[in-house]
Amino acid sequence: MNKINPKLLLFLGVLGVSVSSILVKFSSAPSLITATYRLFWTVVILIPISLKKTLPELKTLKKKEVFMGALAGVLFALHFTVWFESLKHTTIASATVLVDTDVIFAAIGFCLFMGGSIPKKGIIAIIVTVCGGVITALSGGSEGGGSMFGNAIALLAAVLIASYTLIGRFMRSRNISTSAFTMISYPVCLLTLLALDFATGTPITGYGAKELLIGLALAVFCTLLGHSIVSWSLKYLTPGYVSAVKLCEPVFATILGIFIFGEIPTVLQIAGAAVIIIGVYIYSTVENVESA
Repeated sequence: MNKINPKLLLFLGVLGVSVSSILVKFSSAPSLITATYRLFWTVVILIPISLKKTLPELKTLKKKEVFMGALAGVLFALHFTVWFESLKHTTIASATVLVDTDVIFAAIGFCLFMGGSIPKKGIIAIIVTVCGGVITALSGGSEGGGSMFGNAIALLAAVLIASYTLIGRFMRSRNISTSAFTMISYPVCLLTLLALDFATGTPITGYGAKELLIGLALAVFCTLLGHSIVSWSLKYLTPGYVSAVKLCEPVFATILGIFIFGEIPTVLQIAGAAVIIIGVYIYSTVENVESA
């Protein structure tokens, strides 16, 4: 374990997460289906690996803890659906930088619902990020007038994943492992997506091998290797450092979007993204000090 460089692995994990928007752009299936396939493969791969190890811990959980884990799964399903849909209406650059404001929403939620506090520097960071979010949300792009809708639901996706993160923080405060948390939230996420497919009359099959492979790639590279590595890195690196490195995600995704899809950001989009990244970075330094 000592031979593994956590900073290098974190970089690779963020790179894995960065290809999420690219893979979703390649998909021609409804957003619900792309999300369903991603979670299907995630659960199919995860359960055989983790169930035996986490089953003893799962049996000790209280009803409230199981409920909170299930609620996180529902929020996770809504996040994926909304996030994937945003990529159909706005550019990769705008969608990724807006969804990465989740750390700010998580900070606000921690203050409002979990008795936390935000230092002055953190408040400044939030104000800066909000300004950048407004600039980005109001910017135009290659998607025309629909980009504002895409930007708006990308922000909604950020709120949803921030809520998921807060529940994860609640679970950790009760000494519940990340493995046990995901063993509840991921299957519930899949069940929620299947329920949404049924409720909306969206067929689950008939999209071809391409969509199944996209779902598999999303599960392997973005969820299991991407998000899992980022979570693992928190054992060895400060939350502030991890948050700062995660800011590379919209940069990587934007560069890939330029070369693969020809999505060249407008000046206003670049300006808004830069302000957001500065704001989130400032907040990450606050976390870094608090965790030192």
